[in-house]
Amino acid sequence: MKATIYHNPRCSKSRETYKILEDAGLEIEEIRYLDNPPTPEELDQLCEAMDVQPLAIIRTKEALFKELGLDVNDQRSRAAWLKILSENPRLIERPIVKIGDKVAMGRPPENIKAILPNAEQ
Repeated sequence: MKATIYHNPRCSKSRETYKILEDAGLEIEEIRYLDNPPTPEELDQLCEAMDVQPLAIIRTKEALFKELGLDVNDQRSRAAWLKILSENPRLIERPIVKIGDKVAMGRPPENIKAILPNAEQ
């Protein structure tokens, strides 16, 4: 089975999550989202699969968040937040893992164990 990981290899949580996928024996498609930002549509699909709003995958403590004049209480549309994330991939929380039709945020890395094949449901 294949796992897709959206991550930054410089991030320790991303590396730990990648190792969990390796240890599970999965084929891994690595998407370095800083070099290859996901489209708003891709981000929307990931959010839908996790049943979260885009704000849940934004690194609000990232300096860029404040530099862009953003606030968690902004009344922006879902599409507007997704566009901001796609145009500013540093704001995307990492890592995000997709296995089949299941998606999980690897913060903490152990979160993804719930979507591994043969995981206890």
